[in-house]
Amino acid sequence: MIDFFEIIGLLAAFITTASFLPQVFKTYKTKDTSGLSLTMYIAFFIGIVLWLIYGIHLNSLPMILANAITAMLSLFLIIMKLKHK
Repeated sequence: MIDFFEIIGLLAAFITTASFLPQVFKTYKTKDTSGLSLTMYIAFFIGIVLWLIYGIHLNSLPMILANAITAMLSLFLIIMKLKHK
């Protein structure tokens, strides 16, 4: 059985990752990246990858899922920013 704190972690992972989706969808749809800071997203991506490594070290499913998905989404935005300057 999953414990209470694992459920809290999974809920937090879902909410924080889902909050990132509107920006990804809007950027994909409009191809407008003028409002995105490349420096911020690169720093964010590096931080997320470090959190992912830490989550793997702790064997924390919520940290692994949230950070793996968020890393992919932020990398997508970086690629879009570079492609649609």
